[in-house]
Amino acid sequence: MMHSPDTRRWLAALWIPVLGALACGPAQAATHKAAAHHAPAKPAQQAPQSEQFVDGIAAVVNKSVITLGQVDQQVQLAAAQLKQQKIAVPDYKTLQKQVLQRMITDELLREEARKVGIRVTDADLQAALETVAKRNNISVDRLRQEVPKAGIPWDQYIVNLRQEILVDQLRHREVDSKIVVSDADVDSYLQNQGNQPIPASPPVAPPAAAPAQPEPAPEPPVQKGPRVLGLAQILVAVPEGASAERVAQLRRKAESVLAKLRSGANFANVAAASSDDAQAMHGGVLGVRPVDGWPDLFINATKGLQVGQISGIIQSGNGFHILKVLTRGPVGQRPKRAAAPAAPEPAPGPGPEQAQPQALPNGPMMVTQTHARHILIKVTKVMSDAQAQALLERLRQRIESGEKFADLARLYSQDATAPQGGDLGWLSPGETVPAFEQAMNALQPGQVSQPVRSPFGWHLIEVEGRRSKDMSKEYRRIQARQILFQRREEPAYDDWLSQLRGKAYIDNRLDPESSRRPG
Repeated sequence: MMHSPDTRRWLAALWIPVLGALACGPAQAATHKAAAHHAPAKPAQQAPQSEQFVDGIAAVVNKSVITLGQVDQQVQLAAAQLKQQKIAVPDYKTLQKQVLQRMITDELLREEARKVGIRVTDADLQAALETVAKRNNISVDRLRQEVPKAGIPWDQYIVNLRQEILVDQLRHREVDSKIVVSDADVDSYLQNQGNQPIPASPPVAPPAAAPAQPEPAPEPPVQKGPRVLGLAQILVAVPEGASAERVAQLRRKAESVLAKLRSGANFANVAAASSDDAQAMHGGVLGVRPVDGWPDLFINATKGLQVGQISGIIQSGNGFHILKVLTRGPVGQRPKRAAAPAAPEPAPGPGPEQAQPQALPNGPMMVTQTHARHILIKVTKVMSDAQAQALLERLRQRIESGEKFADLARLYSQDATAPQGGDLGWLSPGETVPAFEQAMNALQPGQVSQPVRSPFGWHLIEVEGRRSKDMSKEYRRIQARQILFQRREEPAYDDWLSQLRGKAYIDNRLDPESSRRPG
């Protein structure tokens, strides 16, 4: 099904890695901003000599091996990134373990993508580069010149970007597509919301910089209108199937972390040294959302907290969380930071932190809707990218020869709309993933597209008509659905990732307690 209530998250992920590059300021995604000439100079941040010349095994992930040399390279990148964000670099051993955990997760995700037939094509990569460049109001050639100025070689940037696209496609397929927000859920949310305006959801992505210096005085609470909430977290992860003794040990670790924070330690520095969350290298920053867009667990834990304040320990199925409120305010208010970023923000375009939610306008909202059909061919082990594209090209020729699009959709489409001849109904802007929407918008009624690649596979699209419609009521429902989706998305992804780890063979030789040997 093409409907995706969180299409902006993918675009935000592509925007993040370049913000720091263009501003020569804070880095935005793991291993995206670093270079050898930024390598840390302090002895505590360098690899022990025995590990500098012996490229031993750091971890085995199923049948793949991660070497100490690979880990050391990524440690230097991560250290440079933390320095750019003005976050204290942990000692080498601590950072080495943090980086290795991230590398293990990345390898698991790559293996899973291969299993289900997902691969990032050159066309996917080029589209992502064009999106990043466009969001920064520059050309791809200029982007290529700017990225190395932040300290990361272009080749490494491309590797990182490919990984982000791969993970996003995998997440769309294995998690996002299985989250169901029913009409009854939307009705209940709107009933509870009453006549209050609903904020349009921002991209779920880290702000331009994690807090790095003294905490601000708490801001006075503002009670009226829809509100947004920005959070950072420290996660002490509890492995699936951990013994009671191990769980108790990890709780003590969380209590020790909380004690440090309450005695005045900087949250970003502690997150970089202690958090098991993927955002540890960004000071634990999770992003800014409408309050209702966060999981219930986080909403309840931060009730009554003001900017700069820290929650107690919250336990979930993933472990022990400690949350910090970075932003809290009404819609449209510029978020307050605990500290200024390490460098000026880039001027062009709204980034994840600049693009704050806005309340939906009152009165009519006239939008152009498109009535479309599609045929979806998924990429799998037995159906490669090239084969899926070739099949759709043959189907397109048959349509041009007089066969009906709807009939071929019923026979060949692998989407839930196949029995209806691929009919997607009337689509509003933002209801489908960007690649699909761009191709659809380029068609006139009656036209059929060339094969189009999206995170879901390959599509043929037929446009049946267009109309202008007042979408004020429908848009409230769309935004409510998006908020409910966001609330469920992160827990669903965390659960899926936990299951993926639970099925894997992981021999972590730097942190044996985190190893996993199923069966």
